[in-house]
This record gives sequence, C-alpha cells and structure tokens, in this order.
Amino acid sequence: MPPGVYGMQDVWEREDRQQITMEFLLPTGIYLNFPVACSDTISTIKKMVWKNARNEPLFSALSDPDAYVFTCINMTAEREELEDEQRRLCDVRLFLPILRLVAREGDRVEKLITTQISLLIGKGHHEFESQKNHEVNEFRTKMRIFCEEHAQVRQMLPWEPWMEFNFPCDLEPCCVVAQSGKSRSVKKILVNVKFEGSEETFVLQQDPQDLPMLLKRNALRKKSTVFRAAKQEKPEDYTLQVNGRWEFIYGEYPLCQFKYIFTCLHGGITPHLTMVHHSVIIKYQEEQGGLSNQMSRTRAPSKPPPLPLKRQNTSSLWSIHEPFYIYLLQGSRVNADEGMKLVVQAGLFHGSELLCKVVTSNEVSVCSEPVWDQKLVFDIGVSDLPRMSRLCFALYGVIEKTKKRPTKKKNKRADCPLAWVNTMVFDYKDQLKTGEFSLSTWPSVPDDKGDLLNPMGTVEKNPNIDSTAGLLIRFPNIRPHPLYYPPIEKLNELGMNGEKVVATKEEHMKLREIVDNKNYTEFFEDEKELLWKLREEVRQRYPESLPKLLLITKWNKHEDVAQMVGLLRKWPELPAIHALELLDYSFPDPHVRSFTIRCLRNLRDDELFQYLLQLVQVLKYESYLDCDLTCFLLKRALANKKIGHFLFWHLRSEMHVPSVSLRFGLILEAYCRGSIFHIKSLMKQNEALNKMKALNDFVKSGSQKATRIQTTEDMKVCIKQDTYMEALSDVVSPLNPSIVLCELCTDKCKFMDSKMKPLWLMYKNKYDHVGIIFKNGDDLRQDMLTLQMIQLMDVLWKTEGLDLRDKLDQAIEEFTLSCAGYCVATYVLGIGDRHSDNIMIRETGQLFHIDFGHFLGNFKSKFGINRERVPFILTYDFVHVIQEGRTNNSEKFERFRECCEQAYKILCRNGTLFVNLFALMKAAGLPELSSSKDIQYLKDSLALGKSEEEALKNFKVKFNEALRESWKTKVNWMMHTFAKDNR
Repeated sequence: MPPGVYGMQDVWEREDRQQITMEFLLPTGIYLNFPVACSDTISTIKKMVWKNARNEPLFSALSDPDAYVFTCINMTAEREELEDEQRRLCDVRLFLPILRLVAREGDRVEKLITTQISLLIGKGHHEFESQKNHEVNEFRTKMRIFCEEHAQVRQMLPWEPWMEFNFPCDLEPCCVVAQSGKSRSVKKILVNVKFEGSEETFVLQQDPQDLPMLLKRNALRKKSTVFRAAKQEKPEDYTLQVNGRWEFIYGEYPLCQFKYIFTCLHGGITPHLTMVHHSVIIKYQEEQGGLSNQMSRTRAPSKPPPLPLKRQNTSSLWSIHEPFYIYLLQGSRVNADEGMKLVVQAGLFHGSELLCKVVTSNEVSVCSEPVWDQKLVFDIGVSDLPRMSRLCFALYGVIEKTKKRPTKKKNKRADCPLAWVNTMVFDYKDQLKTGEFSLSTWPSVPDDKGDLLNPMGTVEKNPNIDSTAGLLIRFPNIRPHPLYYPPIEKLNELGMNGEKVVATKEEHMKLREIVDNKNYTEFFEDEKELLWKLREEVRQRYPESLPKLLLITKWNKHEDVAQMVGLLRKWPELPAIHALELLDYSFPDPHVRSFTIRCLRNLRDDELFQYLLQLVQVLKYESYLDCDLTCFLLKRALANKKIGHFLFWHLRSEMHVPSVSLRFGLILEAYCRGSIFHIKSLMKQNEALNKMKALNDFVKSGSQKATRIQTTEDMKVCIKQDTYMEALSDVVSPLNPSIVLCELCTDKCKFMDSKMKPLWLMYKNKYDHVGIIFKNGDDLRQDMLTLQMIQLMDVLWKTEGLDLRDKLDQAIEEFTLSCAGYCVATYVLGIGDRHSDNIMIRETGQLFHIDFGHFLGNFKSKFGINRERVPFILTYDFVHVIQEGRTNNSEKFERFRECCEQAYKILCRNGTLFVNLFALMKAAGLPELSSSKDIQYLKDSLALGKSEEEALKNFKVKFNEALRESWKTKVNWMMHTFAKDNR
C-alpha cells in the first residue's frame, strides 16, 4: 500500500475496478497472496483459497470448508464475520485487503441471520450490545419473543387467511365502486384468464359487480369444456393472480372494487389474470415457514426473564412533600468564545407544558470543562411529579453588550445558545432516578422563537460523544431506598374521590361553545376551570373533546392527575381520526397513549396504511423503548406484509439520524426476527438502492466533465457490468411490493437534467413495462407528505361518490375533473412553485402536479416580491379546454365550479383529520413544518371553526380571485421560463 494511504474506500468507489490482490491468513499459520475479482462472491473466494492451499504445508490439518468463516476489518474499522457467503467482495467493502480464516463458533444459522439483519438495517448487533443498557437488553429480548411468537402463529394459518397476510387485497373505496356499478350496470367486462403452468388463455365476460368466486367458477367451466376434463375441480381450491405481479384477487368484494380491475375498467384495458391452485400457495407458505422453523429449532431456548424484584422498604412518592432538586456538577468538551460566561438553564416539562419556573445556574467562565457544582431546586414537590416528567437542559453563553454612553441601566446581555439535552426524571421501570448521569448534548440551532429549552426533542443522548459538549448531573437519594411512581391501583383509588357537580344553564352553553371551537390554540383561565369542573359531562356528551380536557389538566398536581386517569378508564373509545391527535408530544401520559392505541386498533389495514407515515414519525415522541405504539405497529406489520414492507422502509430511511437510530434500529431488528422470510427480498432491494446511488453519483460526476450524450453512454456501460445487472434485476419495487422489476432495459435508461441528475430506469416485465425515477441528494419527505395528503383527499372524495380522477369518455372530461381536484388540493395544502414545468398532463387529459418542495403557503419570491399571488392556478387556457373551446359554454364551466365546491366541502368536513396528520409530522423536522404556527395556514384554508356556508362563501371568493388574477400566473410562468433559459 502506498505510504500515507489508509483504507480502501477509493478502491471500492471506483467503477473501473476489476481485480485486487488479497492476502489470506489461514488457521494453520499459512499465508496466501493472490488476485481475485472484485465481483467474486465470498463463497467463490473460499474455494480459491482451498485450491491454492492444497500445495501448501499443513493442508491436511484443515477441516471441511464449511467449518470455517472469513473475518475482516470493514470500513467502519470493526471486525466482521462474513457469514453470508453469497455477498460479493466489492459489497463487503474491506478496510484492508486482508481476510482471515477462523473456525466457526456458535450456531451458523443464527449467526447468518444476525449478520444479514445487521447489514440490512445498517446497524450491527454489537452496537446494541455495546450499549450495556438494561432497557435496550430487556426490550430486545421481549420484542424478539413477541415477534417470533407472532411468526409461528402466522405459519399455522390455513392457506386462505395466510394469503390475507402475504398478499392483502388492494381495493378502491366502496362508494365510488357502487357509483361506478350503477352507471355501468349494463356494461360487461372482458377478463383474460389463464391457468398456472399453461399458456392457454380464455376470455370471459363478467359483470363488474361479480365476486371473484363466480369468475373462478366460469374459468373452471370453460377449462372443463375446452379440455373435456373428467375430474371436476372446485373454485374454492384456486385464487386469481394479476399477471406479472404479486397481487391477488380474492374475497367477498366485487371485481370492480379491486384497484387493478378498476384501473383496467376505466382505462379500456382488458385485465389479465392467472388461476393459481392452492397447492402453489401452500408451497410458498411452507418455504417461508421452513426458514422460521429452522431458526426456532437452532436457537437455544431463551431463559425466562428474571422475576421482578420485590419493592421492599419503598415510600409512596405522594407522601414526599419536599421540593424536587438535582445537582449540576460540571461540563465537558465545551467550545465557546472566551469573552462569554457559561450558563445552564433547566426546566421540567410534561409534554409541551412547563411544570414550574425554569431554573438558571450561576455564570461561570468559559473553559472546556466548566464546573458549577450547584444545587438546582425546582418549584414543584416530588409528590407532584407526573410520570412522564422530562428534565430539559440548555447550555448557552452570555455576552455583555456595553453601551457607548454610561447610564444607570444595566448593560444589555445577549444569549448565545450552544447545546441542549433532555432526560427523563423516572427510569423505564417507574423508579425515580438517583446517582450521576453524563448527558452528551445536541448542538442548538438558533431560531426566531428564542427558546433555549427543547422539550419536543429526543431524550436520547447524542451518540457522537467525542464531538459534543457534555453535562454531568446528579439525581439525589431523597430517601435511602428506591422511590417508584404509584401503580395504576393507587391512581384509581385516588381518582374515585371526585366530587359531583351541578352546572348552570349558562355554564352548559359556555361548555358547548368551547367544545365546538375547532380552531382553538389557547384557553382562558375561566374556560380551563369550566372544562375541568364539567369533565364528567365532557366524557358523556363530548368525548371527542378529550384533547382539550387533557391540555387543561394540571399535570403538576397529582390529585388532578389521578382524577384524569380514573376518568380515562371510563372514556368511550374515539374514532381513529380524532384519536390520532393524542399521539402528539403534548400528550405524553402513558395511560393516554394506551387509550389512544386501543382506539387505533379499530383501524382497517388500508386505513392504517394511510396514516403509517405519521405513526412512524410520532415514535420520536416516545420516552421509552417499550411502548404501546411500538408493539401496535409491529403486531400489524407482522399481520400484513404490505404494512411490514412500508414500516421497514419508513424506519430504514432515517437510520442515519443519530437521535432515532437506536430506537428505529431495535424496531427493525424485531420486525426482521418476526419476518425471516422477508429479509432476502429486503436485502435485494437494499442492494439495488445502493447500486442506484452509486450509479447516480457516477452520473453526477461524469456530467461535470463530459457531454450529456457521452455521460449517458458511460452510464449504460456501467449498468451492463455483471454486478449492476445482477443487483438491479428481479427486484421487488420498494415503492410497491406487488411489482417485480424484472429485466432492466439498458438502452432505454437515461438521466434527467435537473440538479440532482435523477436516474430514469426502464424495466421490461413479462406483461408490461415499468419505469422508475431514482433521485438522491434531496429530502423528499415533504413530497411524500403532500402526495399522501392528495391520496387521502382522493379516498375521501371517492368515499362520498366524487371521483375526480376517473377516466371518463373524453379527455376533456378527464381534464375538467382532474383540474377541479388539482385546484382544490393545491389551495388547501398551500402548494407553491406552481410554474408550468411542474404542471403535467397525461395523454388521457388528466392534469397532475410534480415537485412539492414548498407547501403551507410558503410561496416563492424574487427580489422581495411574491411571485405567486393567486390562491390556485386557473388560467384562461384551462377554462378554454373546460369549455371545449367555446366562449359561451357556461354550462361546462359551471359544472367545473360545482365539482370544485363539492370537493372543497368534503375536505372541510374532514378538516380535523388533515390538521392532526400534519401536526404529527412536526416530529419529522421538515423546514416548512416545525411548529404549530406552520399548521395555521391549513386551519385557515379548511375554515376550521366556521360553518359550511361560511367556508363555501370564502372559497367562492378565492375561486373568483384565481380566475380574475390569472394574468399574474402567466407573468410568473414567463419569468420562470426566461430564468430557466438563461441559466
């Protein structure tokens, strides 16, 4: 190796690499040295080692090759056992070109699965074990048992219920199907059906409202007639598969409710299906079960968890009336300007509520290890600490601002935020913390609010200990024995002592006014007192106002907390759309969160899938690893493979974020333990994405040095390499697990002109072509959120019988209805950057928008001038198409206006759902959605708190404004085109 060069990162990143000379250390003490291909698998290399070792001394001392495993030092400078011998050398990414052969130890299957999970989730199991954290260890053990037990139960299912897990039906909302059926009740559909293992096809005529069973019966009758089969087959023994996809048609749903058939029906395309015998499905099931059973057989029976220690000599937390206090000892690795004074601010929070006054430390001089050694006393008794008390710290510097002229007033001081960190007051076992804790902090980001403390932030310590400031604190031993938060029995006992109240007529009217106000942000003191006084009436008559009651509860008063918990036990379950709000960080109480999950259990799988993005984000608000939300998500993911697929990728996409990598990594590990069969497919997807990223980096680099034509040709040459073709072929689409990306059409692949040079990859499947766009380098979570909201709008519209994306008889009708959906959706979501390059039209006439980098009214400006001054895009060009080119065709335009108004009213009726889903996404840290203020645009656009008549009146004003001011849109588009052409 050349002097001064360490590691082989450059070697693995070069696309022209072919061979590399490797060194091998054998257990017999023999040293080998020979070249291998970078694309060789570890298995191939092992065979080459055995071949070369035959001519060396002590070869006879070696056992069978399977008795040994290669070890190496990987790119993260960690020792790694290469149990998965199907990996290629270039994918292992060695730190040095040295492989050591050692005797295998332990169970090979267990180690192989553990290695695969580590590679798949991007976090080694040794990283979990090195935590030496009891909470982590107990969570891993509990979740492994939980997930493996669910996997075993799943494998015992008969083949039809097992299908519901592995291949859940993809359905349209019932109402739009019913509407569709009414309008086409006479029209039959043609379905092309073939049998598994045969190329013979039959075209059958079916009613759209027929059930799959009737289609299967007709297919078997046709087969029997054509082939004159003597044996009568039963339709119950078959299922219908969409050709070329892992998608099946089954169950008690009309054919036209299946998304695939619905799309074909409205696109004038003949559906192509295959009759698959149940023996084929059972074979799939046995293959999956074989992997799980192999794991359960080889795994040593786990030791039962230790019995909980008896809580001897414990005092009731509620009997201790001393103030709560801690000791701030010292800091470490503090980096600040010498002219500053260092100060620590500490606050006790319950969710977003400050429990008592913030406490501030003494000022000390700047140094890398400042010492405070100070007692910080909080204005709250130990007895009143709520279970989810969160201790928040902020480290900041104070700068003296001297005035030019001396005055009696003190000099102004400016605070310079440096770092923050949060920790829980109670541990995961309900015990009040004692002893010293070293807290590695997170760097502060100055903002407009001026808040130093960050109660919404994580309670995890920063794992990058060497590069961040630390605070050393000590929780006191208030009593010589442990103090625990009272159990639920004690809470219920105290909660039963609530007094009966009698309310006046005026109080009832005022209560009604409070609960009807959907646009609340803060409550006046008299409103808080009334809500609390009439809490029993709120439970009985206005249960959906539970969030308001929780917000005004005095969580720093344990008697009120006990009353609220007791009331919650009797609270009726809420509809899921209202319960979702309770997952916000403002509601951290464990009893509230358990109640919320009870409500969410009623969600159907398709509804849960619709909200999965938010449910993953609010995991960041959880204070402990073991929580009801985690168990709920894992249970549903292990019962529905589609949910499992997307849960995996939502979690995996944020594994690079230090504040969540431990929690998300542990959940991913647990999911993989319960879905051993899924690992292979997910690893293939992960490998394909890594190759796409490498290809995209190659294109970005090449496009800076060569012409577009040359770079495109180089890109195609790169794709044709064996390692790329293998990784990018026959892979399940991460975007849709029912689609398999089979054969990559290299000649049709290209890249796009935008800054990140997205890849345009085309695949040829047996029955159709599939295209995907791969973009790397941009944060697309905001686009994901916007698309999710538009899909939700589409579902709500269809549920009420309004299909604004329906393929009608003429492209003009398609344009008219999709334009109505576009206008309403972009107005409600406040989508910006609405220039002509981002507005697309399909050949069918359907209008759609791309690029959702700006939303919630964050419109672009140039030289301080707002470039987007209309509520939504409605140019006279659009109107010209809607009116079919005739200026006097007001009937068509009025129909368009009515569609817009109807679509808007449906969204307003569901306004609370949209606001709740956006509020839960604050955890994602999106630039344009970081606080409650950002959601105000949505509340205004959906007219929350106003009647339907008032909302519609306001929308009509906006509609007329968009039409009247459409010339401004034309000017904005011209400016955009001019700027683009002159780059």
